[in-house]
Amino acid sequence: MDEQSRRAQAQRSLAGMNLAGAVDLESLKHKPEAPAGQEGGAPAAGGYVVDVDTAGFESMVRMSATYPILLLLWQADDERYFDLASRLAGVVDRMKGQMQLVRMDIATNPQVVQALRVQGAPALYALIGGRPMPIVQGMPTEEELTQIKDQILPQLVSVAQQAGITGTAPYLEKSGDEGAGEGSDSSAASGDSSQPAAAQIPAGHEQAYQLTQDGQYEQAAAAYAKIMESNPHDLVAAREHAKSALLARNGQADLRTVRKAAGDRPDDVQAQLDVADVDMIGGHLDDAFSRLLDFLQGHKGDPETLDAVRQRLLEYFAIPEATDERVRKARMRLATLMY
Repeated sequence: MDEQSRRAQAQRSLAGMNLAGAVDLESLKHKPEAPAGQEGGAPAAGGYVVDVDTAGFESMVRMSATYPILLLLWQADDERYFDLASRLAGVVDRMKGQMQLVRMDIATNPQVVQALRVQGAPALYALIGGRPMPIVQGMPTEEELTQIKDQILPQLVSVAQQAGITGTAPYLEKSGDEGAGEGSDSSAASGDSSQPAAAQIPAGHEQAYQLTQDGQYEQAAAAYAKIMESNPHDLVAAREHAKSALLARNGQADLRTVRKAAGDRPDDVQAQLDVADVDMIGGHLDDAFSRLLDFLQGHKGDPETLDAVRQRLLEYFAIPEATDERVRKARMRLATLMY
């Protein structure tokens, strides 16, 4: 079976997907009652957890064509749901961008609640390729939470990958994450605690951060660029600018089309930049670095090509931790090729 046929088969599988055929979801569709919750404020967003409202729902649906989304419908001011939200956040954070947890308050977003036919909080849905799939209605038991964590979420990722949805969800800073980025071993996402740290948005970043929350990545990149103009040493702004620009360029690109164009036009710098973007979005940093460095090595005589590839690589280098060994090696090779 060729690649196009496999992709079509995966899309058909996704369109007709019924998770209950693989895992017992019927047992999850039960009581809406919730037990007494934890004391204190609601667990904050951050890491791979975002909050959206009705205005941001359309952007979230679009982004589910890039990476799978776990949608939690809850009441953000009701402490009965805090433990569930925290535990789901811990699971998704440890998936390191394979999925994003999106939370929506049913009390303030009745239109979405009505569209999804939600009976009450909490409710859990998957969004893949713009298709909502109900997972659970009501408060899951410990056994059911284990089933969601160990069976359902990995299956959702697998189905998304078969449909060509292989992107990486953006990472948002949390307190204690200073200097850490996607895939950072020092980030809260790599820990065992299911309680997410409080979100920490640097002063002056609020507007840009909100734009990323709303999925408006082109505008977010422009906002972060302005921050970098006023403070060239703001490493958080540099990283978030690079991520936003990356998602704005190719966050919704058709992977098969992009890869075919790169294969058909090996000397076309734009085709190679685009395929490197989808490598980065998919978390294949080594592939993206090597692809552009190899291209640069074979096209050193063209100053415009040289500058375009160098600038793109410098953007990429801002996304992982500065101490990432892959970045160190790529920087060394770039320096050798440039001089």
